[in-house]
Amino acid sequence: MDQIDAKTMIELEAAAFRTLRAHLMEKRTDVQNIDMMNLAGFCRNCLSRWVQEAAQERGIEMSKDAARELYYGMPYEDWKAQTQTEASAEQHAAFKTAFAENVGEADKS
Repeated sequence: MDQIDAKTMIELEAAAFRTLRAHLMEKRTDVQNIDMMNLAGFCRNCLSRWVQEAAQERGIEMSKDAARELYYGMPYEDWKAQTQTEASAEQHAAFKTAFAENVGEADKS
């Protein structure tokens, strides 16, 4: 790792993020956001929020909707209509716990 300079490391990390995004958006659209959150403590919305927060840390104004559209490649409501299914009561209950543990605030999605 010592031979990798900081700029190259950022490029590698960015490439890994793009691969993760493509995997979730193209290859695994069947994986529901709520299941990701319940099992892993993050979901596609978290990834878009992290992009938004990174932009804001750099002085770039970005709304939640703009970040989601950037991440999803379309308006979030369109993504939901095309790929997401209705969650069960059990999934919603587990989500409340996972969201509180991993995000630490009320659900704003």
